[in-house]
Amino acid sequence: MEKSGRPEKKRLFGLSLLLSILVLLLEAMVALVVSVVYDITQESPNAGGGGSAMFILFLPVLAVFATAIAGTLSVGLVFPTAWLSGVLGRRFGGREVWWWVPVVAGAVSLVIVAAVVALAGGAGAGAVALGWFLTTAALTVPALLWRSRRKRVFGPVTLWGVAAVVLTAVLGGVGLGTGVLKEYRPPAFTSADLVGHWSDGHGGTLTLTADGRVTADAIDDDLGGWGHGDGEGDGAICTGQGTWTYEPGGGTWSQEVDITVGSCTYGTWNVGGTESRPTLYQYIGDPDSWDLYELRRTDGGP
Repeated sequence: MEKSGRPEKKRLFGLSLLLSILVLLLEAMVALVVSVVYDITQESPNAGGGGSAMFILFLPVLAVFATAIAGTLSVGLVFPTAWLSGVLGRRFGGREVWWWVPVVAGAVSLVIVAAVVALAGGAGAGAVALGWFLTTAALTVPALLWRSRRKRVFGPVTLWGVAAVVLTAVLGGVGLGTGVLKEYRPPAFTSADLVGHWSDGHGGTLTLTADGRVTADAIDDDLGGWGHGDGEGDGAICTGQGTWTYEPGGGTWSQEVDITVGSCTYGTWNVGGTESRPTLYQYIGDPDSWDLYELRRTDGGP
């Protein structure tokens, strides 16, 4: 009888902190899976397998870094959200109620998203709304569990969290496998498709003609480590006339254009983009960085 009259004890701060870190890491894993699937559907350069290998090698470092970030967010955001929701519940209702948590999380998320948008220089209304909703949801879950009085919660949270990660990955794989989600692949071009005028958007242009001739005007010739027009490096540019050839390779990812203009030193150009918006690009520095010097066709094609 005495047991029923006693309120359940609050979980120790350290255990609540560990639980919050666990939830945030699981949420980050779900977000990572979604990001990978999304990236597969978006136009991107062919980085080969090096990036994946490097990612695996850095997994231990990333795990430690992610845990430290999750701990910081737990102390700086999750705990204050859970605490403030309790204060507001007692102040306006006489007792703590769960629905104050998403209310407080929504207010906190609004501040976070507004700060991010301001630093990014602005964003569309749809992106802001989506960012606010996802941030609110990501903050609400660990804050609710922080308030929970249940003793045996780590096992179920881990089980359901891992299940959510696996289910997200399976749904993404099924979507890609069935074609519901379209995996990006460069279209198959021919040499005739590439004839036309190309621009880097900073004053550099290439003109490819059907007879295999090319005219270059202020094309960046310093791609070893510096971007075009960034004011660094030696500012080498390529201007002149020469020849070009298209190499279809063994597949759409291996299409290349060889351009020879005088003493210009750049290598072959990769072919990407879409049928209506083809691109020619080279990597700036390390290909794993995906930092590109890109040319886009400025006319309607041949």
